[in-house]
Amino acid sequence: MSAAGAHNRVRIIAGTWRSRLLHFPDAPGLRPTPDRVRETVFNWLGQDLSGCICLDLFAGSGALGFEAASRNARQVVMVESDARAVRALQDNAAALGAAAVHVVRGDALEFLRSDKSVYDVAFLDPPYAKADRSALLARVRERLAPDAMVYLESDAPLPAFDGWSVFR
Repeated sequence: MSAAGAHNRVRIIAGTWRSRLLHFPDAPGLRPTPDRVRETVFNWLGQDLSGCICLDLFAGSGALGFEAASRNARQVVMVESDARAVRALQDNAAALGAAAVHVVRGDALEFLRSDKSVYDVAFLDPPYAKADRSALLARVRERLAPDAMVYLESDAPLPAFDGWSVFR
């Protein structure tokens, strides 16, 4: 991977790989979840995700998924369609020795149609302009364990979604 500028790096904030940097390419719509937001999300989820199976849909930089893996998630499946982002995810996983991370190249909704896994935590960070959040939640619901937690990132306040309760 070519050297990336400071704007193409994000730091893991806690866990096994605390302070390690993830590198990612310039790609349209790729926007890593900021440190402060990730810290808040993992304060809600818990600092130790031992035993959890996590899904990082629309993985992009992988910041949320690698953060989960750093906090002992049993497995993290990262789904990303951009080839350069997929390569960076694979390179970062290799550099960290992240055996729990499995990177899948493909369309997120197609992945949900064919996947049969059950997830304890799902990180959903779809491209803002293209996302039908209601349809996405309906599709991901089929892949969730009882009491699973879903983090859905949005550029605007979210409406109430039928059958979902908001934690924060």
